[in-house]
Amino acid sequence: MKVLGLVGLPASGKGECSAVAEELGIPVVVMGDLIRRYAEKKGLAANDLNLGTIARRLREERGMAALAELTVPAVREQNAPVVLIDGIRGEAEVEVFRKTFPDFTLIAVDCPFTTRLARLRNRGRSDDMIHENDLRSRDERECGFGLAEAMEGADIRIDNTGSLEECRTEIRKILNTIGGIE
Repeated sequence: MKVLGLVGLPASGKGECSAVAEELGIPVVVMGDLIRRYAEKKGLAANDLNLGTIARRLREERGMAALAELTVPAVREQNAPVVLIDGIRGEAEVEVFRKTFPDFTLIAVDCPFTTRLARLRNRGRSDDMIHENDLRSRDERECGFGLAEAMEGADIRIDNTGSLEECRTEIRKILNTIGGIE
């Protein structure tokens, strides 16, 4: 099984990568969905504060690779030749995926802060923030999980500064090449 992982700051374009992967028939496992389901089971609103608290607590209790370890079974369940993991947040998670899946490729999605903030203001997800300070705080929290180091160690980098169609074209090209999809 070939496993592709996505890492990037909030609203950098990971979701768009996932959408293109699904269009190409590649199953997607979203790590954030695991946390959203956990919040739902606990009767908590799926907002940034609650989801961030859950993610932090899981990492404190089980280690920095906790979410990756919880994600591995969902990836294996896909039973597909290529699977994409959306939402890697740290180097410890990358290590788990590289060790578990020998054919693992990490893709970093880069996007400027101002562009990401504008996207969040328009996206409408329950955990989105619309204030600059809130996004800076979330960036700091996620970088505290090792996100910056994971991005630095990526095998492939997508510079998501162009139009949506340019981004989708670049993603499609990358997924076709490394995923062996035609």
